[in-house]
Amino acid sequence: MNPSLPATAAQPFSAPPARLPRVYAWVVFGLTFGLMLSDYLSRQVIGAVIPALKEEWGLLDSQLAMLVSVVSLVVGVLTVPMSLVADRWGRVKSITLMAFVWCLATVACGLAQSHGQLLWARAFVGLGEAAYGAAGAALLAHVFPARQRAAVLGAFLSASLFGSVLGVVLGGAVAAHSGWRMAFFVVGAPGLLLALIYPFVVRDYKTVELTPEAPPGGAAFQRLRVAQIAREVFAARSGNFTYLASGLQMAMPAMLIAWLPTYFGRYHDVDVKRAGMMAGVAVLASGIGMIFGGSLADRLSRNHPGRRALVPAAYSVVSAMVLCAAFALPPGSLGLGLIFLGALFAAAHGGCSGAIVCDVTHPGVRATVTAAMTLANNLIGLAPGPLIVGVLSDVIGLKLALTLTPVLALVAALFFVLASRSYESDAARNRARGAPQAA
Repeated sequence: MNPSLPATAAQPFSAPPARLPRVYAWVVFGLTFGLMLSDYLSRQVIGAVIPALKEEWGLLDSQLAMLVSVVSLVVGVLTVPMSLVADRWGRVKSITLMAFVWCLATVACGLAQSHGQLLWARAFVGLGEAAYGAAGAALLAHVFPARQRAAVLGAFLSASLFGSVLGVVLGGAVAAHSGWRMAFFVVGAPGLLLALIYPFVVRDYKTVELTPEAPPGGAAFQRLRVAQIAREVFAARSGNFTYLASGLQMAMPAMLIAWLPTYFGRYHDVDVKRAGMMAGVAVLASGIGMIFGGSLADRLSRNHPGRRALVPAAYSVVSAMVLCAAFALPPGSLGLGLIFLGALFAAAHGGCSGAIVCDVTHPGVRATVTAAMTLANNLIGLAPGPLIVGVLSDVIGLKLALTLTPVLALVAALFFVLASRSYESDAARNRARGAPQAA
């Protein structure tokens, strides 16, 4: 089934696809969401086993942080080139191959005999995950109408946080009973089954072309050049500010996922299993915030488009203020409650950011635009965030490091405000070119 309609010289953009059956759309969502869970199970289980690795191998906090950040670093470096490959080779085939790579690499983590071996295995986890978020988001943007864009993309991205919860909680429980190696084996397995099913259920779609220019001989379209794609991806001022804002804000959930189990163990004096469960509640709050944050932004900006970027700016400010206060307080119930509240807003911007960049850029480069967002998220926030905390922790202690790092969210809020100043004009220019908008 390929519902895309071919573009013509008289119609610069492909016409919107025929309305897909709702059942099929939600099946695609379920499978794609499930693989995102597996992705982050594999990525974030490391947070639950950090205490065991430190005890067994005597690692510094900065070395432990490298095991967290290397995945995001590899994802950030490779997401754009691998997304381009996925657009040309096929998104469904690419997703299937990537899932097999990250699952098998996670199993390999459990076989590592040294910090170096584990670091390499974690790098291959990142290799497998590099283009998954972009390819998965592009598929969902195709099968759901644009009026649901922030909500659907927010729900899809929330799988990263729910997967992180499962990774931390399940990894901590398994590590407590069967050792840290078994934790990697357990979380690496579920994605293999979904990877087997995926290509038999999900159909790929034809990429919308960027230009209607026909080469001599009558062929319908020329293949896009990399320079053309790059110009389109970074053409909108509001989109560029959103890349920076989203990347900085993603440092918040990244540091919470990586360091909360250790923080609870050191300062709340709980065992590995309970620390993992407490951290899991915080990350679960972030996932809930991401779902409802996107939905709320859709509602608030429906008749006031200028709010599209101001809403996530507000989320960033709240997360910064609450998390700074939470970690500055002495360990106790008040600080714990503020951690959960701050976590609720830490990733609420996710669906909003994806919707903004889709609104202001051509649908023909939507997967690459999503990859650019993934690049920014990983290189600006997900990779440096936990590493910054780890390096600061070695110097000033973990508690003070976690107190200072949320200031980055205030810078993210500033970039969201700057994005709001040009969002409406960028979106209007995109519509004027003929970009299809959902009813």
